[in-house]
Amino acid sequence: MSADLTSRKRTPGSYVRFLLAAAPWVGLLGLTPFVNRVEPFVLGLPFLLFWIVLWVVLTSVCMGIVYWTDPVNRGGGER
Repeated sequence: MSADLTSRKRTPGSYVRFLLAAAPWVGLLGLTPFVNRVEPFVLGLPFLLFWIVLWVVLTSVCMGIVYWTDPVNRGGGER
């Protein structure tokens, strides 16, 4: 392993990546009881179903941003 993960320094960017990684968990599990309603309909879906689908899409976006901003993934192909 070229980089020891325990010796990496914490940077402000690492905290942002952590918050982006935690956002889907909070959105799906933490906020679902507060949006648990059928109406209003959004795009023809009950609001709760729309909320879940929205967070599935946002999870992919958040994880993509975390991946592209993590300096470990900029190694240039070396392993």
